[in-house]
Amino acid sequence: MPAESQMHFYFNWVKERIDEMDAAVASLEDKATQVKADSTVKAEQLIADLKKRRDEYEALAKKQVEAGEAAWQRAQPQLEAQWNDFEAQLKGYIETIGKQIEQQHATFREVAAVQVKAWREAADRLRDEGVKIAAAKRADIDTAVKQMMSDAGEAEARFQKLKQAGSETWSAFSAALADSRNAFDRANQAAWNTLKRAATPKS
Repeated sequence: MPAESQMHFYFNWVKERIDEMDAAVASLEDKATQVKADSTVKAEQLIADLKKRRDEYEALAKKQVEAGEAAWQRAQPQLEAQWNDFEAQLKGYIETIGKQIEQQHATFREVAAVQVKAWREAADRLRDEGVKIAAAKRADIDTAVKQMMSDAGEAEARFQKLKQAGSETWSAFSAALADSRNAFDRANQAAWNTLKRAATPKS
């Protein structure tokens, strides 16, 4: 169970990022028809590049998850670098082609929804794994699940506040998404560490 719970952490980590990539690309594709004619070719190329980065990221992540924890730990810095490249390219798209506030808000809404969903799914997976633990050890798991659900609610409330502000820049949206993503990573790691401790028999 300990190695398996660590892989759950990696799975949640990579799934959250792939889902964000998918949401961002889908949002850009949806709004690409609204781009000025002279920018259409550039928009299509940037979207194609983002899709390619997303596919490369998914292929590398899947290979590492299948190879196990040691391979994952070796590849995590490379995955982080690829994620940062994707984010930089997305920011470049927003700053050059997707300057319309409506597109920025749409992309933010879709990526924020994916993040909140990731929080809730991770908490559900933790709860499902916790069911397998002896009742005496369940209190810590239940506390971790409640904390993740509470954190998900806080992230969603922050996103709602930003959406309602209506005039935020992509920088503000991006910073809010990054803060939530980092909080998700910390909460996800803490939760799965709790599960690992609860599942490890005491000698």
